[in-house]
Amino acid sequence: MRVAILGCGYVGLELGRQLSPDHDVVGVRRSDAGIAAIEQAGFDAVQADLTDPSDLSAVPDVDVVVFAASSGGRGAEAAREVYVAGQQVAIDHFGSRAVAPDRYVYTSSTGVYGDHGGDWVDEETPLDPQTDKTAVLAEAERVALERPAEFGFEGTVARYGGLYGPERYRLERYIDGPVTDGYLNMVHRDDAAGAVAHLLVGDHARGETVLVVDDEPVSKWDFADWLAEQCGVPEPPKQTKAERLADETLSETARRRIQTSKRCSNEKLRGLGYEFRYPTFRAGYEAAIDSYRS
Repeated sequence: MRVAILGCGYVGLELGRQLSPDHDVVGVRRSDAGIAAIEQAGFDAVQADLTDPSDLSAVPDVDVVVFAASSGGRGAEAAREVYVAGQQVAIDHFGSRAVAPDRYVYTSSTGVYGDHGGDWVDEETPLDPQTDKTAVLAEAERVALERPAEFGFEGTVARYGGLYGPERYRLERYIDGPVTDGYLNMVHRDDAAGAVAHLLVGDHARGETVLVVDDEPVSKWDFADWLAEQCGVPEPPKQTKAERLADETLSETARRRIQTSKRCSNEKLRGLGYEFRYPTFRAGYEAAIDSYRS
């Protein structure tokens, strides 16, 4: 299998590391630093702007295109440029080749669900994005599922929970507090990549969406208290949502994010046979806690 990972960053690098022993993988990044990271990870690299078809011509023909680019934490317009316009360029470019890909995967976010009052959600739950940016993500999912069919291949959406792992544990956020009430739906970087690798190698979920989250959504307060106990520090101060929302300096986007609450099910991914390396945060944070205590 030949795979191109467009926007080969935090998750893409790990996906490449997992696939490259048995498959031909090329990572695509725009920056010199990004190219260096791909080469250090041990697979081929192509320097290209994902929104420029002429740049993408440097990427070899592949069986699978994975679109894992990031908008760099910027706002809705930047997200639209990357996730909607960028995807359209990529799908049109690869789909128009004499040797088109057989599959396409887009990595999305559980932010598209909006607020469900702490109830469970799955792939059948209607989307209700609450911010301009998550509305763009929902639109991007439609592009990923619908546009490849115009060129005769199939799209898949891997909808990620909150990513964590090496360099992204952010212990201090929960240890220092204050911690606002709500649920965390998380997935370790290695499983975020591993789930996509599993879908590809096992030829699963063509034309479908799959939630990629671990086994245990957890209250932020419970998670923070567990983390404090494991790190040997006092439990952090807590805030209710009402107390946090009383801050008049909060942006409207931040307010909507605080007000959204849901628990995400991974039953479909489990049913497809994926076995998690880190089934819950307890296993996933072990290395970070050991490092903190030492």
